[in-house]
Amino acid sequence: MFTGCGTALVTPFQQDQSLDEAALRRLVRRQIGAGINFLVPCGTTGESPTLTRAEHLRVVAITLEEAGGKVPVLAGAGGYNTHEVIELARELQAMGVDGILSVTPYYNKPTQEGLYQHYCAIAAAVALPVVVYSVQGRTGVNVEPATLARLARFGNIVGVKEASGNIGQMATILNEVPENFTVLSGDDAITIPLCALGGRGIISVVSNEIPAEMTQLARHCLAGEFAAARAIQAKYLPLMNVNFVESNPIPVKAAMALMGLLEPVWRLPMVPPSAANLEKIRKVLVNAGLLQHQAA
Repeated sequence: MFTGCGTALVTPFQQDQSLDEAALRRLVRRQIGAGINFLVPCGTTGESPTLTRAEHLRVVAITLEEAGGKVPVLAGAGGYNTHEVIELARELQAMGVDGILSVTPYYNKPTQEGLYQHYCAIAAAVALPVVVYSVQGRTGVNVEPATLARLARFGNIVGVKEASGNIGQMATILNEVPENFTVLSGDDAITIPLCALGGRGIISVVSNEIPAEMTQLARHCLAGEFAAARAIQAKYLPLMNVNFVESNPIPVKAAMALMGLLEPVWRLPMVPPSAANLEKIRKVLVNAGLLQHQAA
């Protein structure tokens, strides 16, 4: 179900900091029109830690409404309080999502056994497919290959979004988990090598900006058409890289604002990019053909 390219959707806000529901609907329609394979609302790219529970559920509800069953919805439900994650996962299950993406607990840095017990408790509480999200650079904890191999034996823990940046670790994971366990890249620029190793695609940031192109890149990878995939990557690698010139999702939302897709609004502690980095983002968009030349 979660194969190919899925977009880690940003959450658009209005100038008064409220949810921009109209913009969100437009973004979801744009994704589906571009042929995206699945959608991931309320992940960390969606600034989920700053959303209230009601807002979190509303973003997912709008995504489900606009998706209309045309593409699967893998909703974010993660955090450092297992009990609260379970409560949220149950609410999302009742809403009809197709699966849960659950980022590892952050700050409290559980042991590997703690991670195993955390995910097993979530998976036991819902009938939904659960995808583990491992991103040590943001959470301070790594889900080791042996732990994922254990988790893969739990019936509805079906995959991992692997954002360690460690190709060797990804290779080890793919060697140790069952063939039906879905390993997805958490880094746009690593989609090609992960798929070459046997991964199934990408949960993408850059597909917020270029959904059709990233979906095509993933499709080429899964078909073994790596020359075609590399050609797409070569064109858009500067965009993939500039999306992380400051902490995600600062740059991607700035880019989307320049493209006229949403208002340039973040919630604290996220702030707008520096003027110098905004200019870098603008130049990359122009060079990629995503923005008409504008005065600096």
